[in-house]
Amino acid sequence: MPDHLHWLVRLTSDRSLSTCVNLVKSLTTREIHESGNYRGKIWQRGFYDRAIRKEDDLVAIARYIIANPLRAQLVKSVREYPLWDAKWL
Repeated sequence: MPDHLHWLVRLTSDRSLSTCVNLVKSLTTREIHESGNYRGKIWQRGFYDRAIRKEDDLVAIARYIIANPLRAQLVKSVREYPLWDAKWL
């Protein structure tokens, strides 16, 4: 998505979600700035999260995320979106 990110993550270590998000933001910002293609703010402060408590909800949420580019009319099929790689289709 051009203006936001949906990220389905399973935490398996002792790191918190905040630590993982901050690490991703830091590393991607550094990579983008070092590429020389963009200087400036990349990420907004903070993030919104939702805990998935039931395994049954996982498939529906994954499908929602995968179909987001389709709903935004960025593609005509989810298979056209290069980052759709998921097992829940």
